[in-house]
Amino acid sequence: MKPTLTILIEGYAHPNEDGSYTASPTTSLLRFNGKNYIIDPGCNEKLLLEKMAEYSLKVEDITAIFLTHYHLDHVLNIRLFPSTPIYDGNMQWDQDKEIFYTDYWLIPEFKLLATPGHAGEQFSLLIDTENLGLACIVQDVFWWEDGKQTSNTVEELLASKDPFMSDHAALLESRKKVLESGAKWIIPGHGKLFKNPL
Repeated sequence: MKPTLTILIEGYAHPNEDGSYTASPTTSLLRFNGKNYIIDPGCNEKLLLEKMAEYSLKVEDITAIFLTHYHLDHVLNIRLFPSTPIYDGNMQWDQDKEIFYTDYWLIPEFKLLATPGHAGEQFSLLIDTENLGLACIVQDVFWWEDGKQTSNTVEELLASKDPFMSDHAALLESRKKVLESGAKWIIPGHGKLFKNPL
């Protein structure tokens, strides 16, 4: 038995006419051995709760939450899960206690990939799933504003602009790492799931 991966919310991002910006990331649901895990709960509270309800999930049904990085659009909804364990790419947060780990998140099936560049602390998850095969949840290693996704070729993916990146060279290496990971499917931070062109 392998984990199943469901995209609860497809990430979106767009500027508004009044100069503001609207964005919330892809929120993924992993189900494995009767447990439910959320990756990046996002910041749209109403939408997250609606999508969870479509799968008959309540807040207390979530076993753990993984944060790929700390940009607020990815993390604000952790406030909905006050009793759920919160993890980032190398530690569990238990109140003010930091519990370190490496290589995989919780179980060997959830393999960690360090993918800095968009944010220095960013990690991705490489998972052999029941429904998609080998998939990589990369969040903002790749992301696009609404209607601007270009993900058909390696060249397009490597050249994709990221105005919020912290380190261009590191981001480029992370993108190459993801593409060379063997993943069949890639789940971006904002935009549609796409097939790895390699």
